[in-house]
Amino acid sequence: MLGMVLAAGAGRRLRPYTDTLPKALVPVDGETTIMDISLRNLAAAGLTDVVVVVGYAANAVEERKEALEERHGVKITLSYNDKAEEWNNAYSLWTAREFFSEGVLLVNGDTVHPVSVEETLLASRGSELLLAVDNVKKLADEEMKVTLDDSGHLKNITKLMDPDIASGEYIGATLIEGSLGDRLADALKATWERDPQLYYEDGFQELVNRGEKVSIAPIGDVDWVEVDDHDDLAKAREIACRY
Repeated sequence: MLGMVLAAGAGRRLRPYTDTLPKALVPVDGETTIMDISLRNLAAAGLTDVVVVVGYAANAVEERKEALEERHGVKITLSYNDKAEEWNNAYSLWTAREFFSEGVLLVNGDTVHPVSVEETLLASRGSELLLAVDNVKKLADEEMKVTLDDSGHLKNITKLMDPDIASGEYIGATLIEGSLGDRLADALKATWERDPQLYYEDGFQELVNRGEKVSIAPIGDVDWVEVDDHDDLAKAREIACRY
C-alpha cells in the first residue's frame, strides 16, 4: 500500500504564504510544514512509498523532494495535475489513478492531524473505501459533512448539508483498497466531466449512487484542522507542536 498526499492546490486564502508555495508547504511548527506532518504520519504508519500530487507551485515541492525523503525516510513519487489552478480536486485525485491499484492511504495536503488517524484507518481495513470521520466536533456550514444509512455505511457526503442532520465530518483521510481502483477512477472521471469544480468527495458520492458500500472509521476525540485560511493556520500552529 502507498501513501498519497494531495498537494496541488493554490491555497489563495493563505496569501502571502502561498504566493510562491503550495498550501502543503506552509509552516505550522517552526520550519515544519503541513507536508512534513503528512509524510511523518505516513512513515510512522509504515507507508514509506508516497505519491505526492502536485500542481500549483510544483517546483517548490520538486526543490524540497530530496530533503523531505531524507528527513522522513520515505521515497516520494511526484504526480502532476496540469489543471490545478483551474479545476477542483476531483480531477486532481483522478490524475493519480495509475497508483490506485496498489492500494492508497490518501491524506489531504492541507490537513494537520496526529498519526492516530492513519493508524485508525489501517486498523479498520475491511472495506474497499474507508473514510476517516470526526463524529465528535460541532459542525457548521463549511465542513465536508456525512450522513449514514441504516447499516452504518456512507449515504451522503457534501458541504451542502444541514449540520444538524449530519453524522460527522470527513477529515480528508481515506483508505482506498487496490480492488476499487478502476471503479474509483471511473467515478472520479464522471464527476469532473460533469463539473470540473466538483470535489473528489463528489466522486465518493458517485460511487454510493452506483451502489458501492463506503465505510467510515470514527477517529475519536482528536485535535485536527483543515487549513483553509489564516484562522485555521493559527489553530494548526497551536496543535502541531503537540504531535
